Parts: sequence; C-alpha cells; structure tokens
Amino acid sequence: MEAPPLQRKLAAILAADVEGYSRLMHVDEERTLMTLTSHRATIDALIEAADGQIFGTAGDSVLAEFPSVVQAFNCAIAIQIAIGHANEDVPPDQQMRFRIGINVGDVMVKNGDIFGDGVNIAARLEALADAGGICVTRGVRDHIRDRVRATFEDMGEQSIKNIARPVRAFRVLFDPDYDAELSPSFQTELESVDDASGLVEDTKDQAIEVAFWESIREDDDGTELRLYLERYPHGSFANLARARLDGSLKPAEDTAVEVSFWESVRDSRDATLIGAYLQRYPSGEFTTLAKILIESLDR
Repeated sequence: MEAPPLQRKLAAILAADVEGYSRLMHVDEERTLMTLTSHRATIDALIEAADGQIFGTAGDSVLAEFPSVVQAFNCAIAIQIAIGHANEDVPPDQQMRFRIGINVGDVMVKNGDIFGDGVNIAARLEALADAGGICVTRGVRDHIRDRVRATFEDMGEQSIKNIARPVRAFRVLFDPDYDAELSPSFQTELESVDDASGLVEDTKDQAIEVAFWESIREDDDGTELRLYLERYPHGSFANLARARLDGSLKPAEDTAVEVSFWESVRDSRDATLIGAYLQRYPSGEFTTLAKILIESLDR
C-alpha cells in the first residue's frame, strides 16, 4: 500500500492541559471527570468557532492548529476567561485551571495527526505557563504585539529538549475583561459560553437530576444507570453513566496511577520511557498523544 502523504505547513499551534490533574483525580475522580467534560465542551466550541482544528485530546490535554496566530491567541484568551468565570463559585482546591502554550512554526500532518518541532515547542511552553495563564514564543509575540490588548513578560531563553536553539518565551498578561476583535461567529460563541458559565438555568430541574444521580450512582447491575440515561440522555452525568455501563471507567486508584505515570514521562521526550507507557497502557487515556510524541522523536 502507498504510504499516506506527509503534509508540511506553517501553522499556529495551541497546546493546553490541566494544572494538577492527577491531584484532582486522586481527590475525586467523578467530579474531576464531570468538570473536565464540561470544560472540554467549552474549549472545543471556542476552538471550532475560531477556525481551529483539534488534533490531540488525550486525557486532560488539548492540541489544536489555527490558520492565524491572532485567531489562536484570541481563542486562548477566550478559553482562560471562560474557564475563569466557570471557577468563580468553585472552592479553590476544586477549581480546574488550564495552562496554554502557543507557538507558530513548521508542522507536519499525517494520518490525521500533527507533529514536528512546532508542536513540541508549543507543548513545552504550555508546561511553562502559569495555571490559568498563557505562554508564547517570541515569534508569536512579535506577530501580535501591536494587534492585541495584552502585554508580554519576558521569561528569557528556555532550553527545550530536541530543539537545537533555546526558545525565547513570554508570559501573557491580559485583563480578565479582555475584549478581543473577534469574528461574528466567534463572538457569538464566546458570549454564549460566558452566559452559560455565569447563569444556571432551570435550577430546580438540575437539582432533581443531581438528587436522582446521587440515589443510583452506586448501582451494581446497571439497571438504574440505564434508567438514568433514559431520563437524562444528555444529562450532566450521562458520559459517566455510559462509561460505567461499558466497563471503560477504571477505579480511581488505577486512573491516578496511570496519570502519574504519564506525567512522569511526557516531558522527558524519551522514546523508551514513552514506549514503556504504551506497553503498560495500550488503550490508556494518553495513548494517542504518546504515539504522536514517539513518531516525532523517531523521525
């Protein structure tokens, strides 16, 4: 068979993940998964509205490509503002906050995956970002500095594994009420997300659903879980109920072990260690991202 074509292009890459994800999972797996599902729905909607394309969504990570640096930057700001609003009434120790890195550079696309130095740098910048913050390269800063209402704090040269030269990184400082110049569809999406995070409609119905879930969450044979799905096919706990029914939801302890294992190897850029993760968890939460990393390291 003919090998699938390898496409090279210049793109803006946004990489995001949850700060302290393994801690949140260890404390309360169900709440963490439910919160992540909610936040990911927000993030995915904003990325799509900003003409971005999502390539990787392993576990708590998101990897997306944009045709414009400005679109990627405005999307990152919108994500952090929307998640910040969602956290306003959540106790600090239960808040889920994301770190975001943005880079513009050469990437390769193959079999629906994206990889290359441009992706690796974005992922490393994400690790340098503060919780709820954004970190960008000098190329991104230079491209947008006169086109956005934000300031950039110089973090100096950063050494990145497998990248020949140090990368100049900048921390983004933005107003929580930042109002970017967005396309009409993106502005509409942002406003709808903001409204959803600030208002709770149908409070009585929601309370009934929560009470119902609490009464059947320990169901052993699946009968009550199926009843919940019949009544609330798109409910807050629907994905969790389906995961329990098909047996894909692992015990909290096992999940926490896998997350800790992945976090210990993902930033190493060591193909052997990442391969060890794949061997131990062939169908794990981070399998797709692990394969992308190995392919980029082996090229």
